[in-house]
Amino acid sequence: MALTPQQLDRHKRHILLKEIGGPGVQKLMNAKVSIIGAGALGGPCAMYLAAAGVGEIELWDADTVDRSNLQRQVQFTEDDIGEAKVRSLAARLKAANADCRVNAQPRRWSVAQKLSGDILIDATDNFETRFELNRAAHASGRVLVSGAATRWSGQVSVFASGVKAGTPCYQCFVPEAPPEAEACEDVGVVGPVTGIVASHMALETLKLVTGAGQPLIGKIIVLDGLGGVTRQIGLPRDPACPVCGIESGA
Repeated sequence: MALTPQQLDRHKRHILLKEIGGPGVQKLMNAKVSIIGAGALGGPCAMYLAAAGVGEIELWDADTVDRSNLQRQVQFTEDDIGEAKVRSLAARLKAANADCRVNAQPRRWSVAQKLSGDILIDATDNFETRFELNRAAHASGRVLVSGAATRWSGQVSVFASGVKAGTPCYQCFVPEAPPEAEACEDVGVVGPVTGIVASHMALETLKLVTGAGQPLIGKIIVLDGLGGVTRQIGLPRDPACPVCGIESGA
């Protein structure tokens, strides 16, 4: 379907890029993305994806907006305090791009719920859900974009073990939850770090949808905000991984 004059005007900066162009914009408009977590990572990531023209965004989060969120969750304002995060975020996305279809689920995602997205985005803050999402992505043959941030540091990776044979899944990288996993509410986090991570998650998603560049499959970007250093590290597949390893039958 041809782009309307309004769509051509809206997306002209992407159309000018040879890696995206008109065909890439069409792919974005046909894309379906599921974002689990509507906080400091999922919110800005969703806003960039909606602005870029992603056709359908599914949001999952059981939380309501708290005043302490406003230091880093820039998609919310003081007027949103007490409101369901996914509903407030959905309103922002529709205001940014009326063509974007938003499915807001004001509850915690679990394996019992089916995800509609062709790409899954892990913007959660607990390892149990991360492991469940990883298993769901691998089993369904979908790509998982994963991000995390705490204190002054962050990381982003893309896992495609159910799509690209021989590549690692999230559990190859994190075999089990650390005994004393840090949470932002306990140790703190710098707002701009979450923004950088969220933006890179959106960037990786745009690359996956349009086919531009090389996605971070089998690699991880690690950000040291305090030192001003970003590193890219290779991630090997674990043959003994219970999700994608040889013994798992994957």
